[in-house]
Amino acid sequence: MPEGTPVMTAASAATLPPSVTDLRRRLPADFAFGTATAAYQIEGAVAADGRSPSIWDAYCERPGAILGGDTGETTCDHYHRYAADADLLGWLGARFYRFSISWPRVLPEGSGRIEQRGLDFYRRLLDALDRNGVEPWVTLYHWDLPQVLQERDGGWAARSTAEAFAEFALVVHDALGDRIAHWTTLNEPFCSAFYGYAAGTQAPGVVDGPSAIAAGHHLMLGHGLALRAMRERRPDHRFGVTLNLSPVEAATAAAADQDAARRIDARRNRFFLDPILRGSYPADMVAELPQVDWEHLVRPGDLATIAQPLDLLGVNYYRRFVARAADPSGASAASASPAADTLVDAEAPAAAEPTPHVGCEDVEFVATGRPRTQMGWEIDPEGLTELLLRLHRDYPVPPLYLTENGMAHADEVGADGRVADPERIAYLRTHLEACADAIDRGVDLRGYFAWSFLDNFEWSLGLERRFGLVHVDYETQQRTPKDSAYWYRDLVAAETPRLRGTANRTEVLGAEHVRRSTAGVDPLAAPLQDLVTTACWGTVWERPELPRPTRSLVTVSLLAALGHHDELAVHVRGALRNGCTPEQIAEAVTHTAVYAGAPAALAAMRVVVATVREASPQDGP
Repeated sequence: MPEGTPVMTAASAATLPPSVTDLRRRLPADFAFGTATAAYQIEGAVAADGRSPSIWDAYCERPGAILGGDTGETTCDHYHRYAADADLLGWLGARFYRFSISWPRVLPEGSGRIEQRGLDFYRRLLDALDRNGVEPWVTLYHWDLPQVLQERDGGWAARSTAEAFAEFALVVHDALGDRIAHWTTLNEPFCSAFYGYAAGTQAPGVVDGPSAIAAGHHLMLGHGLALRAMRERRPDHRFGVTLNLSPVEAATAAAADQDAARRIDARRNRFFLDPILRGSYPADMVAELPQVDWEHLVRPGDLATIAQPLDLLGVNYYRRFVARAADPSGASAASASPAADTLVDAEAPAAAEPTPHVGCEDVEFVATGRPRTQMGWEIDPEGLTELLLRLHRDYPVPPLYLTENGMAHADEVGADGRVADPERIAYLRTHLEACADAIDRGVDLRGYFAWSFLDNFEWSLGLERRFGLVHVDYETQQRTPKDSAYWYRDLVAAETPRLRGTANRTEVLGAEHVRRSTAGVDPLAAPLQDLVTTACWGTVWERPELPRPTRSLVTVSLLAALGHHDELAVHVRGALRNGCTPEQIAEAVTHTAVYAGAPAALAAMRVVVATVREASPQDGP
């Protein structure tokens, strides 16, 4: 926790701003909050402990490739500062921390030899998160392909990379799977494939349309291979993929503009949604790309592998696209949105580089006059609601999570040490309201992850663009929570159904049981949400001195009562590591019958028995 940071107490929780409490009430009681980062963007230490170069290390060496000449060599130095960052996450209070595993840190040669020092770093990070009551949500691929695979085989344009990724995923899952319940295979494969292999504005910087299509297919194939292999090991885990999706609309009712929007939607959205959720590629896009040898690329069985059942679908949302057919004479270019489709400088002309939308060179994007972020992207929370409703309406989607959402802003630390970012607070609030609007209309959206936890290396835009809830001074590595971090913390603090932090379960649950009994209130009739709220603010936030075994037991008790069995299994294993006996864990679960009923306690006990036997086959509660 940063020095001088106020601690949330029962009294302060009762006086949260109405805008925060009203917003929290609009979201489901078990709505999951989190923050997110990526390995290359925050870790630094690019040559430490056997890590080999990634395609981003190589791309950063290209003159002019990265704004300001920045690299990921140091960035947030999270590799050395992970413990303090985990403490800061504990202070922030969000349930989940979504982070990625660096492929070249674990398999420096892309496959084969395992670098245990790389895995040990993530074990230490998981320990630090566990100490702070934060649950891990792992992304296996967030763009840092080992450079050796790019040089040897052509990277994602080669089928062998999909097979290597499945190997990497299984290595990580086998090593860390007893600590993690939620797994995302890929983050934003559109960017990896189409910015990386068509536009050339991201690593590896290739400009070739057919290679981009091949890369997209192999990314999804790798997803399917990895998911299937991991699920065979641990069917109780939750597996998914994260896609960056956007509403696409035509600038006018003209047929040419309508067709332009259809084509962009096929590349940005349907190219990934259709094979993953329907087992087929969009027929219109396939017909429009005769330069791609589809029969050679998509082999028998590929689509079935890609369409593995998902336990969750991650959605990253930042903006809407408004498309129109470009005037062949170039007369319309002056009104097109600057850099509306790129991750380069927002002042650069949109036509200055190849398009990532293969076969859509004659399409441009139109500004609508909305306020913009530092990235040049228009702020459009209504587009998020539209997107979620479309997924709910048009696809057989599993439960949805908004795995990234946030804005870049030119934040600075003021003379008083404060980082005022009201624009980001407004952005977060309006997009969470958009989530609530979608949920009200039937969308099964279960969580929200703010991008990003820390300011970080923003790919081709280097260190200038700041997305973090926490400001990072890259010279001193000082972390300063921005006003938006305090706002988000207050929002999470209003989260009533989960007990965050530490507490003595006998004090929290037992004292509340006594209070209700002496007041003539039947404890079994009281809503669990009300119970946990009362217990949480009265005891939990003010008892950080309690030992880790006690924290483990109260977490197990409440997860059992709430029926969060995936997380329960993870925390049972954590309780065993923290020195709790199987008998103590069983007692903690039995106690939940008082509040959640005997059936809930019995169901939880089955999870406990299976988990304890798996961890220690000779023992049982």
